[in-house]
Amino acid sequence: MPSIRGEPRDGRPARAGRGARRARSSAAQPTTVEHVLGWLERHGKQRTVVGMARYGIPSEGAYGVTVGELRAFAKGIEADHDLAQGLWSSGRYEARMLAAFVDDPAAVTVGQMNAWADDFDSWAICDTVCFALFDQTPHAWSRVRAWSGARALFKKRAAFALLWGLTVHDRTAPDSAFLACLPLIETGALDDRDLMKKGVDMALRALGKRNETLRRAAVDLAGRLASASAGSQAWIGRSALRELAGRGAASRKPR
Repeated sequence: MPSIRGEPRDGRPARAGRGARRARSSAAQPTTVEHVLGWLERHGKQRTVVGMARYGIPSEGAYGVTVGELRAFAKGIEADHDLAQGLWSSGRYEARMLAAFVDDPAAVTVGQMNAWADDFDSWAICDTVCFALFDQTPHAWSRVRAWSGARALFKKRAAFALLWGLTVHDRTAPDSAFLACLPLIETGALDDRDLMKKGVDMALRALGKRNETLRRAAVDLAGRLASASAGSQAWIGRSALRELAGRGAASRKPR
């Protein structure tokens, strides 16, 4: 999962969402939005707020609680869909991060996913919600295709963040599901906005790391992109080839 130190670059979204839910104590007690916001108020630090601003994360209204502290706190909260909805509605950065950690994926609807994606205002919120929650819902694959054509920056990035998460977290998806997303990546690579370019790049590299079949397909696409006239396509193609085409680009099994 991303942290305030900057965007992840290794193509491997963390498993914090699933792990956090598994690790919660059986003694965890239900809590309220007011309790969570009070905890955030008490644990915030100004230096963390300053660090957020340096990495393009909107810091207005932020408490200044680190991602590590949020993860640890979330482990003591039972999965609670209503609590997650309330935290998201607060509009506060750390509350929305916690909403992704404590929501129940089975209770998440397409309507909720669309509404939250419309609210995304930074790469950190976008990627975290996709990696820790949305990729565990039964609607994940449909949102990859639906959002890949969005104009709004972070909603469109969410399509590729979600695909990135699925390469790691969906252990049963056939190769055909990922191969069908290669045209979406090729089209997405035309978007030269920096955060889109990086999101598409990370999705392509992650897809190519899933197994050898997908690595070969990703390398083939990366080769075409590297020779394209559009600067963003060429940048993405070269980036993916550096990681996937060499002898050291051993494929990995989904975990």
